[in-house]
Amino acid sequence: MSRRCDILIVGAGMAGASLAAEIAGAASVIVIEAEESPGYHATGRSAAFWSETYGGPLVQPLTTASGSFLRAGGFLGDRGGLHIAGAEGADTLGSMARSFDGAVALEPLGRRDMAARIPRLKAGWDRALLEPTCADIDVAALHAHYLKSAGAAGVQFVTAARLEAAVREDGGWTLETSAGAFAADILVDAAGAWADDVARLAGLPPLGIQPYRRTMVQLRVDPPAPAELPLVIDALGRFYFKPEAGGRIWLSPHDEIPCPPCDAAAEEIDVATAIARLQTVVDWRIERVEHKWAGLRSFAPDRVPVYGFAPGRGDFFWFAGQGGFGIQTAPAAAKLGASLLLNRSPDPMIEDIDPHPYRPDRLVG
Repeated sequence: MSRRCDILIVGAGMAGASLAAEIAGAASVIVIEAEESPGYHATGRSAAFWSETYGGPLVQPLTTASGSFLRAGGFLGDRGGLHIAGAEGADTLGSMARSFDGAVALEPLGRRDMAARIPRLKAGWDRALLEPTCADIDVAALHAHYLKSAGAAGVQFVTAARLEAAVREDGGWTLETSAGAFAADILVDAAGAWADDVARLAGLPPLGIQPYRRTMVQLRVDPPAPAELPLVIDALGRFYFKPEAGGRIWLSPHDEIPCPPCDAAAEEIDVATAIARLQTVVDWRIERVEHKWAGLRSFAPDRVPVYGFAPGRGDFFWFAGQGGFGIQTAPAAAKLGASLLLNRSPDPMIEDIDPHPYRPDRLVG
């Protein structure tokens, strides 16, 4: 016998958990998760920072709107971000500043101020934009908050429940999973890298949401990275790094390797590339590679999130394509998704955000 609900959400990562928490109480909700525990893939492998410039101008309103919630909840910690460039990146910094047009606080810095923030900065890096609002984000605590909030409001979470079939019949969905059968009026696709696969199982055309592998490395360096080191981001998109406990750093080569949905793992060539790029920036000795991992960042073709009902449908809702910024935008995105899904007035947090750029129909036809 199947378990029934009004709304069934596929995926219990940050996307599915936050949306479930927002709609709980307004409908009966079940969230199914293919893995043994929620947040195993992208959510559990985040680089853990909140940056209003990350994702570009169409993502920025969601990030900025989420800021007050995240700060009030104690999910953000002071960090600051520094977008750095040599002569070849000067135009990129200028374009970046213009693209946000005052929406994000960005302060130009020269070599002297950069060197005061980045010990042993090598020659050639002589211009930067300081993003003072950039912060660390406690991903695990935020995810746990949404899981707890949703559960307390009656949402059921079912893990080890991989979706195997989805059929629309008799005015509702009949769903077969590895944990049994479910029935629902509305199916929500919050499956991250597997979002297009879920759509295909449900008989809908995919939107072209593509997973990309992103590598992270934890390094022990000498001298130890200072705790007050900002998040350092290459303006040309070749690396970023930030300090971790005990003078360590987290480093990424900012790679985007197209791949199928999978349990991603770091590859040695990408780790080596990350270290080689770091060594062009700072005169630090690499003492040890302590940990390496990879996660999947899934983008729609235009790299803008997808929130809304499938064109011509009121029974299949997209909540996907959030790239690497799904954590930092979670509060606003969930409230926006809830207003669209339940057809209710937008929460004050998002009342000034235009939902149209995120509609699925922009990717169809």
